[in-house]
Amino acid sequence: MRVVIAFAIVYIVWGSTYFFIRLSVQHIPPMMVGVLRYLVAGVLMLAWCLVRREPLFTKGVIGPAFVSGFLLLCGGNGILIWSEQYVPSSLAAVLLASGPIWFVLLDRRQWGVNFRSKSTLLGLFVGFIGVLLLFLERLRGVSGVKGKSTVALLMLIVASISWAAGSLYSKYRSAPVSNSVNAGWQMLLAGLVFVPASGISGEWVSFHFREVPLSSWLAIAYLVTMGSLAGYSAFVWLLQVRPATQVSTHAYVNPVVAVLLGGFFAGESLSPMQLSGLAVILTSVLLINLAKYRGKLLMSK
Repeated sequence: MRVVIAFAIVYIVWGSTYFFIRLSVQHIPPMMVGVLRYLVAGVLMLAWCLVRREPLFTKGVIGPAFVSGFLLLCGGNGILIWSEQYVPSSLAAVLLASGPIWFVLLDRRQWGVNFRSKSTLLGLFVGFIGVLLLFLERLRGVSGVKGKSTVALLMLIVASISWAAGSLYSKYRSAPVSNSVNAGWQMLLAGLVFVPASGISGEWVSFHFREVPLSSWLAIAYLVTMGSLAGYSAFVWLLQVRPATQVSTHAYVNPVVAVLLGGFFAGESLSPMQLSGLAVILTSVLLINLAKYRGKLLMSK
């Protein structure tokens, strides 16, 4: 049941963060969003660990947490925020949906399992096709990209690889501490990295806290509490208890949730092509998990 709840949080909550990220960056610079989101979330998580009397400074916890947090939250999420200044979000979503493929290619410990599983490989391919169908109509309207847009496209591929590498590093190299301590340090250290990044990009020069409307502050509050404290903690925990390929399916499901939320709450209509894409993506998730379900059934017999 804990696994089911954790997957539901990662699938649904992270899918909803697209909307709240958009609300926040309308009035807060992108790198500063990273500072506010992860620095605050990291402090709150570690404070909660102190209340529970969990040891925070266990030997060997800081180094792996910094590497994981940097690859996941700075290299993955930070590059995404920066890139969406120059490329459409639909195009960014398609490129980031290649994440599960990088999980399979980089997870050397599971090569013998993943490359022998026809359902896993077929699921990865079907899922990527589903994302393409989901955004095909929007992609048709994207003109040729030049200059910074081209750089942004290349950086999104780097972001996808960085997210997969950070996830696998967190899975195999994290210190033997509680999930809360591990996630707390990752978020706090990543938030500290965003501070100089925000300063170098010149965001502090023209930014004034008093000019930020309540809607953006509420968006930041949602990203801190639901996106980071709940969502990221669930993600880090799932990496420890489930195969990385299964956990990576959030890259397919999050765009589905974002589109559905847009249809329900923002009045965005869903075309037959988009509905087909949703069905294909859900089929891919079933295929990727099919081998694991079969294994459990055989063990239960």
